[in-house]
Order: sequence, then structure tokens, then C-alpha cells
Amino acid sequence: MKDRDYYLKLKTLERDHFICQKCKLEDKTGIKLEAHHITPLYKGGKDELDNLITLCFDCHHFAPNDKEGFDEYMKEEMEGTLTVLMKSWDKVRKEHPELIKKLNEEKNQRLKQSMLQKASRGNIVSRAPFGYKIENKSLLPAENFKEIEEIFNEFLTPNMNLTQLSKKHNLSVNGLKKILSNFTYLGKIKFDGQIHQGSHQPLISNTLFNHVQNKLKEILRN
Repeated sequence: MKDRDYYLKLKTLERDHFICQKCKLEDKTGIKLEAHHITPLYKGGKDELDNLITLCFDCHHFAPNDKEGFDEYMKEEMEGTLTVLMKSWDKVRKEHPELIKKLNEEKNQRLKQSMLQKASRGNIVSRAPFGYKIENKSLLPAENFKEIEEIFNEFLTPNMNLTQLSKKHNLSVNGLKKILSNFTYLGKIKFDGQIHQGSHQPLISNTLFNHVQNKLKEILRN
């Protein structure tokens, strides 16, 4: 994680008292919390404190990508019986950590197996990457899909570096790296170190992708 990314996350969690602003889960370690961008960076959102909010992993995973949908999502408060159950569960976690560890391991294994099966069928197991959208459970090219090929080609131009390219396309350097190394743009699905043929349309060629990987490796070596 870049120093600035870590600084912004820490400042967001401190401001929100290390509490998920959706389900009210508290984690003073910050391990189970994320600094969520209210308006995504690829939609013009700023990588600044005013555009960040603390969410736990689960609430972050299900949070909508648009601000209007996110505002509605945050209004759906978790209270009543569910809140009581969450507090009871928190008590069990504190008093029986070994049991919780075992349950989490079993849960993660089931989730991993389910996601692996989904990936092997060519279906995406995460959010739609930049340049794609999900409609009727299918991964389709978004309105900005042509920007992906532009980014890959521009990266290969002489003297172009990650910082310059990220600024040009209003992305963070870390976000740009993820785009440049994402197998999804080849029409494939990568999960748990395995690569599967996807059911979606590729946005770039294998040749272009491989050239970009070579340049990325050169940058890392230097």
C-alpha cells in the first residue's frame, strides 16, 4: 500500500472511530475495515478524506458504485433484532476465539470453493473492472471500454511512466497497475492463481497485454 493510501485510510478510520458506518462493526485494529470511496475514482471521485467513509469488508463488498445508490444503501440501517444478534455474536467472538477461527476457516473454504466453481465456468467473481459493466449477471463492455486499449497502448509509448499515465486518466498509480495486469481484459478470469477462459468479450489482444507485462517487469526491476 502506498504511503498516501495508508495515510488516507488511517485518517478515515480515525475520523469514524474505527466503526463501520453501515453496520456499526467496531474494529480498533482496522484489519476488518476499509476506506470506501463514496464516488469511485473512475467516475471522477477524489482520492481525498471528504470522499472516503469507513466500511467493514462485507458492507464494502456490497456497496453500490454510484453515489446516489450508495446514499440509499447507507439509509438502510441495520437495527432491531439484527443489531442484538450482532452484539451477541461479538461477545461469542471475544469469549471463544478458537471457535470463531475454525468457523471462519470453514466459511472461507466454502466461499473459495464456490468462487472457484464460478470462475471455472467463465464468470467473474468480483466487481466489474474499469471498462466493463455487469448487466443481467453478464460482464459487458462499458461505455468507456475503448479507454482500456488506449491505456495499454499509451503505456508502451517511449518515456511514458505510471505516474504520468495515471494522472492523464484520473487514476491512482495502484489502480493503474491493477488495470495493466488484469487478465479480465483478455477475456479470461483469474482466481486463486488459476486462469480460466471467460464468457465475456476481451478488450485487448494477447500481444498487447504481453508487451505491457514486459514493461511492468522492467519497471519493477529498476
